[in-house]
Amino acid sequence: MQIDVRRFSTRCELDDALADRLEQAIRAAATQSGGGPPVIMLSGGHTPLPAYREVARRRPPQGSPLTVIYSDDRYVPADSDASNYHATRPFLDALALPEARVLRIKTELPLEEAARDYEGRLRTLLDAGARIGLALLGLGPDGHTASLFLPKHLLQSRGRLAIAVQRPDGMQGISVTPDFLANVSEPLFVVAGSGKHDAIASFIRQDPNLIALRAVAGHARVEIWLDRAAEQQPPRM
Repeated sequence: MQIDVRRFSTRCELDDALADRLEQAIRAAATQSGGGPPVIMLSGGHTPLPAYREVARRRPPQGSPLTVIYSDDRYVPADSDASNYHATRPFLDALALPEARVLRIKTELPLEEAARDYEGRLRTLLDAGARIGLALLGLGPDGHTASLFLPKHLLQSRGRLAIAVQRPDGMQGISVTPDFLANVSEPLFVVAGSGKHDAIASFIRQDPNLIALRAVAGHARVEIWLDRAAEQQPPRM
C-alpha cells in the first residue's frame, strides 16, 4: 500500500485544505456525467467539524446530485450533540440536499435493525453503480477508525457493509466495514490534536495489527493529513 502523508504546520492550514478538498468533491459531483450517483463519505468526531463549517460559510453551489453518507455514528438520537449526523447539519443545510440523498443512520430504530437498514441503503447505492469518491476517516489514539475499535469488530464485519458495535467507551455505534470501504476511491484520514503520535507512527509504518490500516487493507493508496500537534511525541513523565 502507498501511504501519502501531507503535513500542515497549523490546525488552521489543515482545516482550510480540508474545506478546499470537500469543495472540489462537491463541484466534481455537479459536473459528473454518466455512471452512478456521486457520493462522499463524512467522518465524525471533532477533527473535521471546522472544515464542514467553513464549507457552509463559503456557500457551496446548491442543486448538486451529490449523496452524503457517514462512516459511522453513535447510537444516540439524531438531534443529540453526540450525533455525527447532527454535527454536520450546517454542511448539509448549505448544500440543501434532498432528504433522500443524505443517508443518515436511523438511530430511532433498534440498534441491530438500524445497522441492517443502513447496510441495505448502502447496498442499494452500490447496486446503482454509485461512485464513492472522497471518503473521510479519522484515526483515534488507540488506532481505531470509524467505529471499528477491536479485532472482533473486523471479524464481525466480514461479508457486511455496516455493523452495530459495542464501543469501548460504553456507548453503542454503527459503522461501515472494510468490505464497504473497499468501494471508495479516495480514502482520506484526517488527524489533528494531541495524543495520536503512536497511532500515526504505526499507520505510516504500516503496522499490520493497526485496526485503521486493516480497515483499508484493500486499497493500493490512501492519504493521511496531519497537523503538527498530532505527530508530537508526548512528554515523558
